[in-house]
Amino acid sequence: MPRVTRGFKARRRRNKVLKLAKGFRGGKSRLYKTAAEAVDRALNYAYRDRRQKKRDFRKLWIARINAGANMNDISYSKLMGGLKKANVRLDRKVLSNLAILDAGAFAKIVQIAKEANA
Repeated sequence: MPRVTRGFKARRRRNKVLKLAKGFRGGKSRLYKTAAEAVDRALNYAYRDRRQKKRDFRKLWIARINAGANMNDISYSKLMGGLKKANVRLDRKVLSNLAILDAGAFAKIVQIAKEANA
């Protein structure tokens, strides 16, 4: 009697996993069992890193704003506190872009923050 291969539904499930593993190296893209493990791990990393990406970008923006603030003789915290007092509603992404691309505009914003702190 021939062995049972579980029919087309099982094949479809296995092919779905192998399709997700396309581009992985070695057996991870060809062998179902190792591919299933690799895909599970990859999906877990993707889920985690979608959240971590937001933190990483915020860290980057803060580092850039801090560098721009230090070039204008003010600390990051004093700059952000002054902007809050002056009711300047620019988020960190915009401030970071200004610090990099338009130093003159950033210097004016720093001036506003310094006046609000004084």
